[in-house]
Amino acid sequence: MLPSYSISTSRFRYILNSLLPCSIDSTIMSIYSFFFFIFYFFLIFIGTVKSDPDPLQDYCVAQTQGSQTFFVNGAPCINPADASPSHFTTSALSKPGNTASNPLGFNVTLTNIRNLPGMNTLGLTMARVDIAGNGLVPPHTHPRASEVTILVKGSLLVGFVDTSNRLFTQQLREGDAFVFPKGLIHFLYNLDSKASALAISGLTSQNPGAQLASAATFTTKPSIPDDILKKAFQINGQDVSRIRKNLGG
Repeated sequence: MLPSYSISTSRFRYILNSLLPCSIDSTIMSIYSFFFFIFYFFLIFIGTVKSDPDPLQDYCVAQTQGSQTFFVNGAPCINPADASPSHFTTSALSKPGNTASNPLGFNVTLTNIRNLPGMNTLGLTMARVDIAGNGLVPPHTHPRASEVTILVKGSLLVGFVDTSNRLFTQQLREGDAFVFPKGLIHFLYNLDSKASALAISGLTSQNPGAQLASAATFTTKPSIPDDILKKAFQINGQDVSRIRKNLGG
């Protein structure tokens, strides 16, 4: 909940009269007061909204056993007295993912509150990204997180597109890192046709979300109407059907 703020009409009048070159009548005063209040509230709101809230305790080891009888933005905590070092470590990222599980040749393994319950409420996620030769992590977004990726093995071409449609790309070599801003479309492509690549990513949310641009457009349930897709992508009905089929929609 946002903190309560108030400011008196007389205080508004004092501030406005000090800013404006001349006195103003009551009607104009009311208008300026209204917009000044909206601006004031907007500044407060911007300063308090974050992707994940700060924790109010040292840790909140997730309670993942049994069915959840109430729902919160995260997971309830176990008794802190029952926390142990095993809650804060995981081997989930130690094994290669199966890049043959999809035609694009990639696999992403994420930490979560089940394989790393100690990460609950800490506002972060780790990911292992395995990409086969010529494999591609297709254009996608994380609506709730920025991401930093470090290339451990191989050679990758990475990039993102900003809201003015400017493309930022970089070829990464082992040890290089790259940052993807929150919510922007980005991709990772293995430039080597034979050798696989391995990257490790950190994301600034416990639940960053992932939305593939192609799947979100062509495999929705129910489907986005064909006429909308044809007009948006300047394609015909056969193209829409073929793309849907190729993507499994």
